[in-house]
Amino acid sequence: MDETSQLADAAKPRILLVDDDRLVLLTVASGLRKAGYDVQEASSSAEAIAYCETRLPDLAIFDVRIPGMSGIEVAQELAIKYDLPFMIFSAYSDQNLVEEAIERGALSYLIKPLDVIQITPAIETALRRAKDIRSLKESEFHLNRALNSGRDTSAAVGILMERFRLTSDDAFELLRSYARTSRRKVADIATEVMTATEQVNLLRKQ
Repeated sequence: MDETSQLADAAKPRILLVDDDRLVLLTVASGLRKAGYDVQEASSSAEAIAYCETRLPDLAIFDVRIPGMSGIEVAQELAIKYDLPFMIFSAYSDQNLVEEAIERGALSYLIKPLDVIQITPAIETALRRAKDIRSLKESEFHLNRALNSGRDTSAAVGILMERFRLTSDDAFELLRSYARTSRRKVADIATEVMTATEQVNLLRKQ
């Protein structure tokens, strides 16, 4: 395989298809590959877990009834452990089953027989939703981190103001100057000041 082909394959959405019906795996996986997806197959919950431990797909599609745990159960476990987006499919359109799948995090519920042309829009929608959800989680993480860093910095400035009788501007400049000299972030220095102060306070209580 040349470098161009490798890059093209890397750009394809990676899908894990899980079903114990070999005919479904063969026909649906073949159709999805022709539609432009990089498809991996698993016939049990154990195989699905083993695959995700080595290479995480962009989306997993589980049949409800597979050997081992049910498709919904293993999908939820992998979603919790790896933040894996998933869809569920079944030969049954039982409303309770649909609600259970959605409540456990499924992005969509498909009914057998699976026709690649019909399910492709649902797959694309699930991939976009998964990307949006991932972006929101990353934004939330960075925001919380920034807020926590800001709180530590404010607290550290207050400690320096009290300890050295400085104005807030001078205390912050002291932090920034030390961070610049040690080639580190102000937030990291502030956290260390907070930690050191907490340790001193603990010693005083003994």
